[in-house]
Order: sequence, then structure tokens, then C-alpha cells
Amino acid sequence: MKKIYITMLAALMLLGSGCSTGLLGNMGMGSGTSGESGNSTLGDILGAVLGGLGSQNTIDGLLGLVIGSVKMSESELYGSWYYTEPACAFTSEKLLAKAGGAIAAQNCKEKLQPVYSGVGISSQNTQFQFTQDHQFAAKVKGIPMSGTYSFDPSTGTIKLQTMLFSANAYITRTTHGLGLTFESKNLLKVLQVAAAMSGNSTLQTVGELSKQYEGVRLGFEMAPVR
Repeated sequence: MKKIYITMLAALMLLGSGCSTGLLGNMGMGSGTSGESGNSTLGDILGAVLGGLGSQNTIDGLLGLVIGSVKMSESELYGSWYYTEPACAFTSEKLLAKAGGAIAAQNCKEKLQPVYSGVGISSQNTQFQFTQDHQFAAKVKGIPMSGTYSFDPSTGTIKLQTMLFSANAYITRTTHGLGLTFESKNLLKVLQVAAAMSGNSTLQTVGELSKQYEGVRLGFEMAPVR
């Protein structure tokens, strides 16, 4: 069991590890921030995907599904964020439109939910925190990790640097907060090790989603801790 725990901790650090303790306090719940509209080109594409049935608010909400479409400043990351539901994002508006827009995104979330639940990820044990001095701390399934980060607001890319490795993640604005997503292979490595202790057998879903939808990124949708 000790060996499994050590292996699991190492795999979780594929998402990031290495700063001072105390950044994360007790797990909390809170309300989120609202999104904002993006460029007109993407709005036109999404409008076509919706077949004219969606409101402008719906289209604006879909902008958060495309990495880099809705710009976020680094200061918007500061604070603590708790997991609320699975997240998915696409690398371009064309890929989102090709996949089927909101339907594809909802399908991703619905398929990821039982996977996350099966390995024990919940709002009570999964949280991230980012500080102004470029430190981050996190708990995934209650297992702590920490390190430093750098954020490129022009691309929505956040680089998590640890004592062992570095990994790129992607930030998108969502209706209630933000999405933190990864390439499926990185997320899968973490969930596979977590599943070794939970007996979950649905992890192939992650790989299937990445093959089904070109340019999809998968991870965690989070709301701010108040």
C-alpha cells in the first residue's frame, strides 16, 4: 500500500509540485465569476453550430470552451479554486464547431463525471491555489502538491514547474469560474494511478474522448473559494 501511495503521489505531480506548505487551507465552497464575450468570428461560427437557436449569452458562454478565445489576466488566477465538475476545452473554434459545439462539450463532461467519481475526486478534496509570487499549491483527491507557475495570457497557457518536471495546462473562463485542462495523456496518467486504489475500470473513456474529438483538452472546472 505504501508503494502504491508513493507511485500515486509521483503521478499526481505530473500536474505540478514543489512550493512552501500552508498555501492551501481547508477545502471551501464559493460562488463563481461570470464570463465575457470573445471575438465575432468565433461567435459567428458558434451561432452557425447552434443553428440560430441559441441566445447571445449562450454563444458567449461557449467562448470559454476555446483556449485563448476569452483572455484572462494573471491577476484573475490569484486565490483558491475548488473543483466543481469535469472540464473540457478545445484548441480552436474550428475544432469546437467541427466537434458539435455545446453538445460535444456536454458529452465530454457527462462521460468524465463517472470516471472522476470512481477515483474519488470531489469538491471536498480537489483544489488549486495561485499566488501573486507565482507559487501554486493543490490537492487532487486530497493528495497535496506544490510548485511554481508562469502564465501566458495571450495563449491561455499555464506552465506548472515542479522539482521533478514541468507540465503545460490551459486556462479558460467558465460561467462560474475557470477551467484548468490538460492534454488527455497527462490527465490519464494521474487517473490511472488513482484508479489502482479505487478499482475504477472506466479510464479508457479519457483516451476515447481525445480520439473522438480532435484538439480536446480535459481537466477540472473550478469555482473560487469565498
